[in-house]
Amino acid sequence: MNGPDGHGKLRVVLIDDEELVRAGLALLLAAETDIEIVGEANNGRSGLEIVAKVQPDVVVMDIRMPVMDGVEATKELMSNDSAGLGKIPVLILSTFSDDDAVHAALRAGASGFLLKNSAPTILAAAIRALANGAGWLDPNVTKGLLDQFSSSSQVLAPTSTEFGGLTRREIEVLTAMANGMTNTQIAAALFLSEATVKTHVHRILMKLGVADRSQAVSAAFRHGLVRPGSK
Repeated sequence: MNGPDGHGKLRVVLIDDEELVRAGLALLLAAETDIEIVGEANNGRSGLEIVAKVQPDVVVMDIRMPVMDGVEATKELMSNDSAGLGKIPVLILSTFSDDDAVHAALRAGASGFLLKNSAPTILAAAIRALANGAGWLDPNVTKGLLDQFSSSSQVLAPTSTEFGGLTRREIEVLTAMANGMTNTQIAAALFLSEATVKTHVHRILMKLGVADRSQAVSAAFRHGLVRPGSK
């Protein structure tokens, strides 16, 4: 598998304050013929400097670090549009699967969230998914979000004019997407056909002016359409 430009390997920057963790991740990914580590850093601030220099395809970043943590670094990376850095997807790594960490990472603009104890093949698959414009949520994290969604009866009103053009049903679908649900799960939860859900998703992407589901979900978290523990 080649990089997004169709040439060479997927170029990845690793950002984690624990040297042994970075070494372990690099060793695991070295076994993947289509992935290359092009930079490493031990905190978010130095990581951003490396990302600016090497322009990788994907950033793999720890969530808890000194100087600048993964959430703040992701937020700054996503806001740095002048250098074109906002297009680089971020995969957040964490030892913990707590909802606050997941929501904070997604609100900051991360495209994926993965637990550090995941299998090596899962890490590589997540990197490939992000490089191809998709999102990735650890299955254990997704279950927690689904449980939260199923216990919530209220759909929050849009807090930004960015969502003003969405219908109530489209807001419900976007909320479900932001909680990690697939089209099949959304159809079951909202008593719709999968074809209807696909139509809603397409209209949501068009109205928000985004390219894929992960960008739509990031917008939902950034603007408070989805909040932890909403009832």
